[in-house]
Amino acid sequence: MKRKYVPSLTRQMAQCEANYARLLKLMPDLDRCDEREFQVSHGEFHATVRLSVAERFNYTSTVVISQRSEGSSDWLEAPELMIRLYHDAGMAEVVCIKRRRQLSGVYGYPNSDMRHPDEKAQLNDFLGEWLSHCISHGHQLEPVFLN
Repeated sequence: MKRKYVPSLTRQMAQCEANYARLLKLMPDLDRCDEREFQVSHGEFHATVRLSVAERFNYTSTVVISQRSEGSSDWLEAPELMIRLYHDAGMAEVVCIKRRRQLSGVYGYPNSDMRHPDEKAQLNDFLGEWLSHCISHGHQLEPVFLN
């Protein structure tokens, strides 16, 4: 008998807190900057990552992270995630993919949208890996002028 997926709130909260810290490392001026673009390079791979603030409120902000790769192919869609930041809790979670409807915490299986039962947890894990990769291998596109 197959067990029903039950999300681990402790694990989810830890991942969301870590993602919040990673996002602030990439965009420390989030409260006054609307967009940040940088290049990520790893070996022969080069991509441009954009962080755009879609909404800004007292306790929450919504940021869209997207990637454009050099020589990208038509068969592989570039990632784009909408992330909600909860400033009072210090957490960031994926709320939707490519401007589709908001993700549910758990999906029954099988379902008409072909989502995994733990899809939201997988996307938050992916966001963490993506942001960590950006921190490790990213660099600013704008030149820095020293006086």
